[in-house]
Amino acid sequence: MSVEVSVVLPAYNEEDTIEHTVEVTIETLTSFLPDDSFEVIVAEDGCEDRTPEIASRMAEADPRVRHFHSDERLGRGGALERAFRAADGETLVYFDTDLATDMRHLEELVESVRSEGYDVVTGSRRMPGEKQDREPERGVASTGFNTLVRLFLRSDLYDHQCGFKAFDREALFDLLDDVADDHWFWDTEVLVRAQRGGYRVKEFPVSWTPKGDTKVDLVRDVFGMGSQILRVWWEFSVRPRASRRVALAAGTLLVVAALALMTVYLDPRAVLDAIGNADPWLVALSAVVYALSWPLRGARYRDILAELGYDGDLGFLTGAVFISQTGNLVFPARAGDAVRAYVVKARRGVPYPSGFASLAIERVFDLLTITALAGTVLLGFAAVGLDPSLSGASNDVVASGRTALLVAAGVGLAAVAAVAVIVASARSDRDLVRGLFERVSDDSYVEYVVDAVGRFVTDVQTVAADRDAFLRVGGASLAIWTLDVVTAILVFRAFTATGGVPAVPLVPLVALSFFAVSVGNLAKVLPLSPGGIGLYEGAFTLLVVVLTPALAGVQLTAAVALAIAVVDHAVKNVVTVIGGVASTLLLNVSLTQAVEESADVEVESDEPVARDG
Repeated sequence: MSVEVSVVLPAYNEEDTIEHTVEVTIETLTSFLPDDSFEVIVAEDGCEDRTPEIASRMAEADPRVRHFHSDERLGRGGALERAFRAADGETLVYFDTDLATDMRHLEELVESVRSEGYDVVTGSRRMPGEKQDREPERGVASTGFNTLVRLFLRSDLYDHQCGFKAFDREALFDLLDDVADDHWFWDTEVLVRAQRGGYRVKEFPVSWTPKGDTKVDLVRDVFGMGSQILRVWWEFSVRPRASRRVALAAGTLLVVAALALMTVYLDPRAVLDAIGNADPWLVALSAVVYALSWPLRGARYRDILAELGYDGDLGFLTGAVFISQTGNLVFPARAGDAVRAYVVKARRGVPYPSGFASLAIERVFDLLTITALAGTVLLGFAAVGLDPSLSGASNDVVASGRTALLVAAGVGLAAVAAVAVIVASARSDRDLVRGLFERVSDDSYVEYVVDAVGRFVTDVQTVAADRDAFLRVGGASLAIWTLDVVTAILVFRAFTATGGVPAVPLVPLVALSFFAVSVGNLAKVLPLSPGGIGLYEGAFTLLVVVLTPALAGVQLTAAVALAIAVVDHAVKNVVTVIGGVASTLLLNVSLTQAVEESADVEVESDEPVARDG
């Protein structure tokens, strides 16, 4: 008789229980199936104890038992999928080896697929009217997880993680083509996709007794499961609607909304009047100064690529940076970054992973530099006892200014801490990133999170480990952002030179400009609008209004501060767009085509990370 039912037991370091589990499984299956109609597969997942030896011995002694060994961790989902594909049965079953679910339910689980025609069947510990004994801490986490899956992924099931499931072979393999996770979220994703695909899904209550370690785990539950819920939600709910045209429209609406909100507390005519009174020659000079930073950006990018093993000439790479930054201004969600990866791949043969890695390194140095600039000025403010509440500004403005400071400080501290760990790890024999995750989690999911984070960390370490390269890239970043600040200083002077705006002494002006530009750029780290328009102006305006009286003894109105911020940002964006358009012509690159092509680039680059879950 051919095998009809294949039961897979995912096993990781189960030397104390695996033999008993296999014996109980065979005994239970024999109670309702012919002896030769089933098989039991031990899917041993990179064990470090005697589980492989025990499983091999059982397989040699009983032809109904099979042992699949893996030298490295595949993850629970990966181990299950590998075993299922090699199984012979048309009904595929798995349950946890701790036998927490009462085995009297196994017949209903199997026959629901084998005889009743369901495609997917799962046991449930959480169906209405059924109550199980669970440890309170883990119970809260499980309730939260299942609630989020039901809410965001529109699942009708109550328990997605119960380790007691059965599948029709053909239905499961159809579903697996789209399942990206290969660890703890694997079976939840299968259940959600089965419901979305119109398959027949059954959930039935089971008696369940908690065994083993059921504590809340930060990496598994938050980084792992939470990120996977967001991924699948994005795939089902956002991606189908998020065409380039929709994204551009949404970004434009964000900008319009931001500007509309400003008119609630600012008179647009006052802003326009202030802009009209600015000295045009100083504004033009600020544009020239800002343009000088672009060859530095190209040189910095050349140094980063050289450390990753790729050569490039300064002119081409400066043009590539111009094109990508122009894309970021036109399209939201930093689509221009993918454009640069596409350009260097198409014209210089730099692989996509290396292209994205070089961008990540560049962003880290940018973030670290503007954080250092803001932090240095902030320390100076603290040293002289600056108190924003003495600025003469309204309480609302002071409060908003403090909020902007807190947000920028949080982003900055996170960047400094992350880079500090990366640099220290690069100069140490120990894997500090792995150690940091293992401090908050002892779950095997750490391996998968660390691998995903490690790809980024390794690329940054490549530059961080080379002192000369680190100093060159860091020095170039400092020079680039210093020119960015000098541009703002010249714009500031353009408004005060005509006499319509109170003059600010040079030293306070320099300190204020360093701080406003740094915090303004930190405020637009999240790509909520094209080019950060609105976010930059808001943070810049608040800081100028709050800090100018305390630093320089003069009070600038919010309308004037916003006008300075608008012109400063506009100068930088105009230079960027002119350079971007010129570069697309010189390099014969279509920005629209590059953005469309980069959509496939993003998928190709992201796929390995998604597989690690």
